[in-house]
Amino acid sequence: MHERENILRIFQGTKEAVAREDSAKIKELSNQTTNSAALMHDPDNIAAAVIVYSLSKIIERQDYKKLPGWDKFYKIYLESIDKIINALKEGNDEGYKEGIKEIREGINKLSGKLKDRIQDVFRDASINKASRIYEHGISMERTAKLLGITLYELASYAGEKEHPEISKTKEIDVKTRIKTAMEIFG
Repeated sequence: MHERENILRIFQGTKEAVAREDSAKIKELSNQTTNSAALMHDPDNIAAAVIVYSLSKIIERQDYKKLPGWDKFYKIYLESIDKIINALKEGNDEGYKEGIKEIREGINKLSGKLKDRIQDVFRDASINKASRIYEHGISMERTAKLLGITLYELASYAGEKEHPEISKTKEIDVKTRIKTAMEIFG
């Protein structure tokens, strides 16, 4: 793992911020990881960025706490973060990956609205982080592959950020279509 100390610092900070329900701090920590992920092209950093950013968005949404299954999910999330921190301290890369996997499996064990909403948060987080990594100069194709999203999802999101007027009208002029196509296929 390229950035073990950085990832450890991020997860330790995240754990402290979760205790305070400080979603802004969690988001800031995620952005720090995104910068490292963009520089290193490191899947472990990318996984950390998505997990931490997703948690910031989940913590922001107070209505999730009222949905059935919240307590179970939250417990799994916190226990997994503890496992991740311990694995990183011990230099146990497999333990780190297992902690990340447990979070994803915890989502799959949910049902109903909570599962759907949290899956949406993770998908949106992946697209958001892909867009941030793409902004650092990594190709769209490489970025989409690193984050497990489609080129179309990334291009659509990046296009909306670059041209906010597009998201309002949903009409894309010819120049923008050509530019997006060139970024995807060029």
